[in-house]
Amino acid sequence: MSETETVQTASLARPVVLEDDSLAGVAHARDVARAFAENLDPPPAAESAETLALVVSELATNALRHGGGRYRMRLNADADGLHVAVSDPSPTPPRERTPDLDGGAGGFGWPMIRCLASGVTIVPGPGTGKTILAAVPR
Repeated sequence: MSETETVQTASLARPVVLEDDSLAGVAHARDVARAFAENLDPPPAAESAETLALVVSELATNALRHGGGRYRMRLNADADGLHVAVSDPSPTPPRERTPDLDGGAGGFGWPMIRCLASGVTIVPGPGTGKTILAAVPR
């Protein structure tokens, strides 16, 4: 796992940045999201911190599986919400798939992200790639 991390202390102005290229690192991304939320002043509701961790987990997993095998995640917050941006090298936007109820092939992540986040935006990258922005209410 290659990783760049900026440690966030109790401040809304200092974002967290994480880069990863392994599915094993998704658990670390969730932990980073939880720690980010816990260190905000004032901290968000516990449910919001867990929702952020779940959205981060799904975005990171999708970036690794469908977006080119590497992602960059940025977390920040303001008075209204917790914000995550996940960039990957694929220009292909996420798409709805019929969830696989038997074989474990997925299809649940993108609908879950859209349901849990108060807003989701897909921004094409300059040249190639894309960034998915999601907000979770505080």
